[in-house]
Amino acid sequence: MTAPALPTVVLVHGAFADASGWQAVADGLRERGYPVLAPANPLRGVAADAAYVRDFVSAIEGDVVLVGHSYGGCVITNASTGNPSVRALVYVAAFAPDEGETLLESLALGGGTTELGEHLVRRPYPGAPDGDADGYLDLEFFHRLFCADLDADLAAFMGVAQRGFALSCLSTPSGVPGWRAIPSWYLVAADDATIPPEAERVMAKRAGAHTVEVASSHVAMISKPAETIELIVAAAEAREALG
Repeated sequence: MTAPALPTVVLVHGAFADASGWQAVADGLRERGYPVLAPANPLRGVAADAAYVRDFVSAIEGDVVLVGHSYGGCVITNASTGNPSVRALVYVAAFAPDEGETLLESLALGGGTTELGEHLVRRPYPGAPDGDADGYLDLEFFHRLFCADLDADLAAFMGVAQRGFALSCLSTPSGVPGWRAIPSWYLVAADDATIPPEAERVMAKRAGAHTVEVASSHVAMISKPAETIELIVAAAEAREALG
């Protein structure tokens, strides 16, 4: 009997970042034989970004493991709903909102705090709905809030190269979450200064996710790639996800 093909791992980045943050994880997964894709998340709105990822996944043959970092977790939560090809969800220091919940509400779960909202820079973008704008992390605070455990030079470049996201994403209610029906895994970043670890733990428990915790800043996929890879592989190999 021919062994089933390995699932395609789709890595979805979040705000203030791009797909290059997945490089070490993608390389490690590819070395293990996994097909990997890391699309550019449009960062234009919860519904629009989820639709983009949903359509992207629809063109992939075979099973898919969807992985989301930060805001990318909100995107995969919505993009996966009702999608039979998505066999597992993996959250890396990510939002996993419930139906009707906004990201601002998610941040408050568990009683933790973040300075994120205090250090956002607004910039206009063409076609923005009234009152909307792109949000960027203030460069002065980028290293401490986003990637405190990375080299200062790398953090400085990540800051100047960051992608803004539509600030309306923060107040948009999420849809029916894919994690209600799809097995989920969660990596909690214990030293996260962007999404409070307390909120990550609540979201992971609520989703019934298989959870691991690492001493990491918000960008665990960069500072802890081996642990991130192991969690993704565990999700891909789990009988309940791919059986």
